Amino acid sequence: MSWPVFRVLRDRNARLYLGGVVVSGFGDSAMSLAAGIWVKTLTGSDSLAALVGFCFWLPTLAGPVIGTAADRVPRRRLLVAANLALAAVMTAPLAVRTPADAWVLFAVLTLVGAGTVLTEAAETALVATAVPEALRGDFNGLVFTAIEGMKLLAPPAGAALFTRLGGPAVAVLDAVTFVLAALAFRFVRVPDSPPATRAKRAWSTETAEGARYLWRHAVLRPLVVTGGTAMALSGLSSTATFAMLDTGLHRTPAYAGVLTALQGLGSVVGGLAAGASMRRVSERAFAAAGLAIFALGVLARASPWLPAVLGGSLAIGLGLPCALIAAMTAVQRETPGELLGRVAATAGTLMFAPTGLALLIGTGMVAGLDYRVQILLAGTVGLAAAAALTVTTGRAGRSPAPVRTQPVPERAETGP
Repeated sequence: MSWPVFRVLRDRNARLYLGGVVVSGFGDSAMSLAAGIWVKTLTGSDSLAALVGFCFWLPTLAGPVIGTAADRVPRRRLLVAANLALAAVMTAPLAVRTPADAWVLFAVLTLVGAGTVLTEAAETALVATAVPEALRGDFNGLVFTAIEGMKLLAPPAGAALFTRLGGPAVAVLDAVTFVLAALAFRFVRVPDSPPATRAKRAWSTETAEGARYLWRHAVLRPLVVTGGTAMALSGLSSTATFAMLDTGLHRTPAYAGVLTALQGLGSVVGGLAAGASMRRVSERAFAAAGLAIFALGVLARASPWLPAVLGGSLAIGLGLPCALIAAMTAVQRETPGELLGRVAATAGTLMFAPTGLALLIGTGMVAGLDYRVQILLAGTVGLAAAAALTVTTGRAGRSPAPVRTQPVPERAETGP
């Protein structure tokens, strides 16, 4: 582990923030799998079980609108209140008993998805004041690593808890993690200029302001588009996994767990190396290199040779985080504080919302075409996008002047 990562972990605010993100991420990841198992157990329907993931993803489409709240309320207070509210929401599944109650799970996960969009916007804005700029790349990489680690550990834990004690136990676990996250954010000490004190304008006006700033920004726009491209191509290629295992490698579906573990390992390494890499090259170059590594990893999975597929899975995990970390680090640096919640949420929508559409397209392609078609398509488009970003590296235009907003009185908000 590099010295800057140790410096991040020595920072009180960084430790508290990271703790809040990790515990809430663990609970959400555990619940996301357990909820699907729960619905399948209640209803016997595969399609309804699959709908659980869609409910959690759906609020991403409203990211710019939801994120505006993070610029109207002091961010630390918002994080505490939102996590406590989500803890209360997670008590609703305790009443689920029969197939007729399954709608409660869909409603709860949609609310949790909306809450996640809101808290991620507020968290991104909070980092800009809680963590020194020199350490932000290392910090964002460490956060990404921690979240990916939770995605590897939490779903099996949630499934095991569901098997042993039932769905309500997993819901209680998720509620407890939200409470712990609220406590962690409560004790973060940050100077906070409360956006709630400025003159309010129409919600739609403020939402459009954030989207306009992002799209007109010569540094941020290509990085966010690159992140969205990487996530969409990841979704497109991932739908071919089981066909690849069956037709290309003649392995059982359970072997997907090996590929997932390798991809997770690559993500951990990529996240830890992000800060040091971005100190050596520009964010555009870092994102382009990551996208190229990801694309080569995808193309390797078209091979019938198992070592190539295993290496490709590792490369996918190594390259995919680069574009996302570069984009969010740039958003934190380039965006005025009073716009940061809206811009971060808009960036999140542009990067993650296309994944759902890509999954639908990939599902249709794998049903009617050889699985290698979509793998080759995803890998080729990824390499082309990386090449295009490389060509424009160093030729970014000047950043726009910050959007004019109402003056915000300075006031420090600190923890005890």
